[in-house]
Amino acid sequence: MGKSILTQDQKAKRDVSTKIDGKISAAMLSSGIGCLVIGLMTTGAVISEWLKNALDWWNPAGPLSGKTSVGIIVWLIAWAIFHFLWKNQETDVKKTMKISLILIALGFVLTFPPVFEAFE
Repeated sequence: MGKSILTQDQKAKRDVSTKIDGKISAAMLSSGIGCLVIGLMTTGAVISEWLKNALDWWNPAGPLSGKTSVGIIVWLIAWAIFHFLWKNQETDVKKTMKISLILIALGFVLTFPPVFEAFE
């Protein structure tokens, strides 16, 4: 029993310099991409009548159903791709966080009526 506890303790004492944080970066960056896509779909639906009609997936909700669904689909695809590419990699989490926050902010701004109505 003492030996197995020692082994668990040894496993817990992982070398900090070999941290693998690619999965974290993949989740953060993909969320930023998904938010940006929702913002782009929102503004795009105002600019393009064709896009507005294409995003109308469910009549009671109108184009909102397609805007959010496209954003979710892109987020999941981006997450899967970045997870696959970075799962065993060390990444620059601070840089990824900054990029993600910029993408989220851009997506957020593009969903505000004063912004997307400026393109009408």
